[in-house]
Amino acid sequence: MKELFNLDKKQLLTTLWKIDPWIKSLLTSSSSVNDAREKLFEYLNDRERSCFNIFSEQPLKKLHIIDRQNAKESIRVFKNIIRTENELLSGFNSVKILWELAAGNRETREQISEGYLIELIFLFHGIHGRWGEFAFKKGVFSEKTPSEQTLDQFAENMRKEMMRFKPGTHPLLKMNREKLKNKILQHFNAQPSDWFDHNWHLKHLIRDIDTLESIIKLEEHEIQGLLEAEKLKIDFQITPYYLSLFNDSGKTEDDRMVRAQVLPSTDYCRNVHESRELNLDMDFMDEAHTTPIDKITRRYPQIVILKIIDGCPQICVYCQRNWEIKPIERSEVDKNKIDNAIDWIAGNKNISEVLVTGGDPLTYNDKHLDKILKNLSVISHIERIRLATRVFATLPFRITDSFIEIITKYHQPGKREICLVTHFEHPTEVTDESIAAITKVRKAGLSVYNQQVFTYYNSRRFETSALRRVLKLSGVDPYYSFNTKGKKETIDFRVPLARIQQERKEEGRFLPGLVRTDEPVFNVPRMGKSHLRSWQDHEIIMINGNGERVYRFFPWLSRVVKVDDYLFNDVSIYDYLQRLNSDGEDIEQYSSIWFYY
Repeated sequence: MKELFNLDKKQLLTTLWKIDPWIKSLLTSSSSVNDAREKLFEYLNDRERSCFNIFSEQPLKKLHIIDRQNAKESIRVFKNIIRTENELLSGFNSVKILWELAAGNRETREQISEGYLIELIFLFHGIHGRWGEFAFKKGVFSEKTPSEQTLDQFAENMRKEMMRFKPGTHPLLKMNREKLKNKILQHFNAQPSDWFDHNWHLKHLIRDIDTLESIIKLEEHEIQGLLEAEKLKIDFQITPYYLSLFNDSGKTEDDRMVRAQVLPSTDYCRNVHESRELNLDMDFMDEAHTTPIDKITRRYPQIVILKIIDGCPQICVYCQRNWEIKPIERSEVDKNKIDNAIDWIAGNKNISEVLVTGGDPLTYNDKHLDKILKNLSVISHIERIRLATRVFATLPFRITDSFIEIITKYHQPGKREICLVTHFEHPTEVTDESIAAITKVRKAGLSVYNQQVFTYYNSRRFETSALRRVLKLSGVDPYYSFNTKGKKETIDFRVPLARIQQERKEEGRFLPGLVRTDEPVFNVPRMGKSHLRSWQDHEIIMINGNGERVYRFFPWLSRVVKVDDYLFNDVSIYDYLQRLNSDGEDIEQYSSIWFYY
């Protein structure tokens, strides 16, 4: 696959037509775009029938059933991208482009990207059942029933791959973290005991480039991003604890994810600023239309979100609610609105579960949290209260004995469950301090679940599997893996949907069942989660000239009532692989990504 990335458009077109000369012949013999469309449909229908027709004269029937099945899926995608309805919906005419490319139209060739042509190359391979040439490593699972030797081979490969990603408990990282912790304490003229006081951390949040540069070495692109944030008044905020996860002498493979989460890039700052200047809506999930009353969001029948604060100890760059999250000193708590929201919940007996979030609700002090949990717990129809917090990763000292005493007070097995949902992104974040906080909660009889956002910075082979493994060993159950929201300002973090599907099938699936309990999902605005493993819930309707797949999503309600679909422009697989390549990854290891639809 990698050699394709070194070809120009003319060479890519030559490669494309060599894969299926018959398609080029069909196109060049067509008198019009519509004529070409009809001939392509006829050709694809014939190929689809021949996959499963025992009387077929074509060689497709001799392929392995897996190859034929994947050929059928590729044919389905090919048919979708040449349908007139999908051309209208996406604003792109694939048949016209193919027809003109076959005719040697130079202007058309200049309009489309290399990514578009490589998508077509793999689609052409797919309809011929050549998926296996890119999907399987020679010698791995080549038998009909995998032998003990091949199973050992795969397990050994997984182990080696996951070892690339050190957990926060690794001796080297612990040593570096201790060194940086002392440096941070010295900078703030603090005592060693202050480190374990969460209130001390909240009083010494890092919000300016000067403080950062006096403690750690920043890369040039990080400096430029922070200067842009300062210039455009884009907030950033890091807890002293989380800063201790950095490598103080500069970015490394071990802290690249940690830095990316909290240091805004120049692109991020400019995109946020542009959206503000143009008064564009950054509410990707369109929460304004799922808010029956202030502080409440409702997308499902039995559960609601209760947003009690709009501040966090730390601001994450890729946050879904980055448009409304504020630094702690500017965060707002409207107790009257919260009381009204709880009254609304009490008045609706159809609500059985409340997700308390914000912001981070553990920014609140124990007294206020106690009151909110008490007011929710007296509602007879509330069976479960979830507290959504990142403090396990950003400020684990917030999990105090007094906090544990409060939440266990309202946790009554058989009647009401209190649980915590957290947000670890990378094995590096799982430290001894995090595990100690998790252990406090688990020993109190409560569960902790993780919702990972699948971003560029945790999308390398087996990186998310390494996270699942260390989380489960630490007492956290993987719950959801969210595709990064399709927001313009978070483009640095976005990953093609095909990659999260590939990760689940080719990496996560080989972990024990109790470890791979998370579900990969895409959040459909207004409607909520669409499970990416459910092929019925989404389809590719177009591949545009930039090589971006355009998806149609059918919301979870579509099997119950008639609801509108949702169209989504994904990021280009080609651009994603180019970025991995520039970061030193062997992109040959990702070559099957093109066949995940």
